[in-house]
Amino acid sequence: MATDEAAIGFDERDARRVLDAIDADETIALLRDLVRVPSVNPPGDVRDAIAVCERSLREAGFSLRTEARDATKPNLIAEYGDTSGRTLCFNAHVDVVPTGEEAAWSHPPFAADLVDGRVYGRGAGDDKASVTAQVMAGVTLARCGVPLRGRLVVNEVADEEVSGVAGTKFLVEEGHLRPDFVIVGEQTLNRVLVGEKGMAGTEVTVLGRAAHGALPWEGANAIEGMARVVAALQDELYPRLADRTHRYFHHSTASVNMVAGGVKSNVVPDRCTVYIDRRLVPGEDPRQVVAEIDEIARRAIAGMPGVGVESRLATEGRPATMSDPNSPLVQGMLAANRHLGLSTELSGFSMASDGRFFAAAGYPTIIYGPGDPRLAHVPDEWVGVDEVLEATRAYALAALALIGPGW
Repeated sequence: MATDEAAIGFDERDARRVLDAIDADETIALLRDLVRVPSVNPPGDVRDAIAVCERSLREAGFSLRTEARDATKPNLIAEYGDTSGRTLCFNAHVDVVPTGEEAAWSHPPFAADLVDGRVYGRGAGDDKASVTAQVMAGVTLARCGVPLRGRLVVNEVADEEVSGVAGTKFLVEEGHLRPDFVIVGEQTLNRVLVGEKGMAGTEVTVLGRAAHGALPWEGANAIEGMARVVAALQDELYPRLADRTHRYFHHSTASVNMVAGGVKSNVVPDRCTVYIDRRLVPGEDPRQVVAEIDEIARRAIAGMPGVGVESRLATEGRPATMSDPNSPLVQGMLAANRHLGLSTELSGFSMASDGRFFAAAGYPTIIYGPGDPRLAHVPDEWVGVDEVLEATRAYALAALALIGPGW
């Protein structure tokens, strides 16, 4: 037993017992069964996907319940182990984004084709690979009969791809989950991510004055004003953000992702609005984002008669989240990866996950799972079979480290 593993109660014999019991064929069969369920959000009906998870966990002896804000969006809470000890929660989502144009797919999006060690399909990586690995890690622990000195909760949820309002946000805010440790399953290439970037989506509106398109001097062109604003953001804001770095994250970012403006082809536009996707690293304050953007925008349109600007926070601003790299949670996950020969380099998640709800409530949270995030939401989404099996092993070993007999 390695020293670092011993420090968190990692027993080599228990580890070998669990790893030997993981059924590779059963694991990949479960993944393919889940991918075949078209749990697209919207509308977000995940009842059939949750039923697939329930079947495996019930047979393994987990106690099951579902909690739902919306009857079509049940959230599974499956529990096993000693309820008097610490609680480790596995969390991942079974809803998936729409397929887009199916003609762009080489493999039917819900066929779950298995080709050359890859499972193809919408949600194969995001997020049913993590769901599968979490469920099968729990099933294996229960089947092995390794005594746990804590409780394992396998929590597979709805609604992550839209807002989480009927999923994890609902569960946390209503007190249905009160874990000591949380591992959120997302595509991380089986790397340990200690947190996720914050978000402060900002809407900027340039206001002008309408006029006939043949008499542009009678109006004030809001779209032309916005062109100056966007150029100023690129010239002034983006370089600043590139300098806002953090050890575990890509630098702070902004991206103009939506634009709306104009009334008619022969009318000088009196209004133009852009949405700026603003992602924050630890240490940045969401409350300061709008002021910074607004200052640049106002300076950009100064000198344009009849043109003004308004800026507002368009989403719920939230800071970046981060768990202590030296915490038992992070060290337990690292010990699992180290034992399996996987990466022990810590990093952060650039996207949003349901981890933000746990972190905001004060629960120690990390993000971990199989698959490449660059393959999420694209045609021919896929995940590697080996990655899913590695994640299954890693989740199981992390559970041993955090709530196993040595804890």
